[in-house]
Amino acid sequence: MKKLTHIPFLELESIPQLIKDFLTQKIVGFEDKVFNFENVERQIILKEQSFSSSYRSVLLQVLKDQYEGCQLTASQNQNIQYLSKDAFTITTGHQLNLFTGPSFFVYKILQTIKFAAVLNEKYSTKKFVPIFWMASEDHDFEEINHFKTESNYYETKAKSGGAVGRIKIEDDFFLQQFEEEFENSVFGTELILLLKRAYRKGNTLAQATRIIVQELFSEYGLLVIDGDDDRLKAEMKTPFKEELLQQNLYNTTKETVSFLSHEYGKVQVNPREINLFYLSETRDRIAFENGKYVIVDKDLHFSKEEILEELESHPERFSPNALMRPVFQETILPNIAYIGGNAEIMYWLELKDYFKHLNLPFPLLIPRNSMLMIPQKTISKAEKLDLRITDLFKNFSTLSKKILLKDNRILNLLDEQEIILTKHFAQLKNQAESTDKTFGNLVQAEQTRQLKSFERMKKRLLRAEKIKQHEKLERLENIFLSVHPGKIWQERTYNFSVFYSDLGKEWLDTCYEGMEIDNSELIIFTV
Repeated sequence: MKKLTHIPFLELESIPQLIKDFLTQKIVGFEDKVFNFENVERQIILKEQSFSSSYRSVLLQVLKDQYEGCQLTASQNQNIQYLSKDAFTITTGHQLNLFTGPSFFVYKILQTIKFAAVLNEKYSTKKFVPIFWMASEDHDFEEINHFKTESNYYETKAKSGGAVGRIKIEDDFFLQQFEEEFENSVFGTELILLLKRAYRKGNTLAQATRIIVQELFSEYGLLVIDGDDDRLKAEMKTPFKEELLQQNLYNTTKETVSFLSHEYGKVQVNPREINLFYLSETRDRIAFENGKYVIVDKDLHFSKEEILEELESHPERFSPNALMRPVFQETILPNIAYIGGNAEIMYWLELKDYFKHLNLPFPLLIPRNSMLMIPQKTISKAEKLDLRITDLFKNFSTLSKKILLKDNRILNLLDEQEIILTKHFAQLKNQAESTDKTFGNLVQAEQTRQLKSFERMKKRLLRAEKIKQHEKLERLENIFLSVHPGKIWQERTYNFSVFYSDLGKEWLDTCYEGMEIDNSELIIFTV
């Protein structure tokens, strides 16, 4: 496996325009939140001034307790020591997908580790620790209860509705199915044993995810934190109280949400008036209705005094939603930068004024790199069709039209005649309008009618060429699907086991070495 090439996000059609404008510092007010070393240094000062020693001591105790019984590596122990002093963090987070879900789970963690390593090298007097934040309080189990390989779809069943991190493994059918697929792979046994250890009946999804992340990334010094902890929630009593009483998140983000909606279409996540859930055996939204705090979909409500007492006595029962979670994270971590997918970055952008209201430093935001593992034989097939790798990330309809109609004599003739026709009508229209305006309009209408005929002929020509060149079209479709399985990016489809089963930790190391932190880009490897 070796690095083949890379394509900057700015050159990819499918990257949202909001992300491109953020990266090129075109969004007013966010210029200092894009990665460069000047912004890193500014962020260090902001975090030094705001992060208290009390937060640090709570964080250290929680980390030590959550790792109790786990054999830490030397680099992890060293990073905990750094955190006990004045180290900063570089953070990413993700849902607790079954066996990590799509492979970009791995890529975003590797980039977080690499980013921390680069900063440690750049700033010898500072220390930076990579952190993985488990989104253990989400409750949409159907989003995370499965993963895919090239051959199979794997799924687990469980009773859902509460915080997903607390869900216990009840079935093991997917383990048997996985073993059948990978038992003969070079590193298949290693994966099978890891899967069985992580998803032993009785383990929670949070425990399973911690086991997997520890196995894959502990040697890099990565530390995992689970926010579903009463001591961490206790640090959020004040912002949670303000959220209940004043709806500050909703009110402070209105202007930014309006701007983003106007400029880029609907926002990624719409703020609610109250952005908190109530945790019991289920996780249910809190709303304020008719003078009461209502737990939606449950026969449970609180007066103002009752819910404030509940928060004071049981902060662990209050759970942040997707928009409140960044505030929770940045409050309890000495964080400098957050590395996330495009969708994550887009909803973080909504929150800057809310962070300002809380007097909480808004972190640098870094869109994670994407990766593609492409077989050499696929590259060879593409070259036979005169395709470059970059072509495979263009619109398929446009690409297939270009290939099928390349050097087509009829198309060239149609294009030539269309140009001549347009020129003649322009001359005729000028003369016609000098005679009578309505006559000019008639000429314009006739030009439009005849040009539409040319478009119909081109469409008919393309349909005919698709039939005539069906074998070439089929080859093109197969190449495209090998790069975009299920018609989406490979990293959003295949689980990491597809690649790890053949290469083991060499695959992780190669991805790590090929990872760039200076640019947001698609990095392509041959396998």
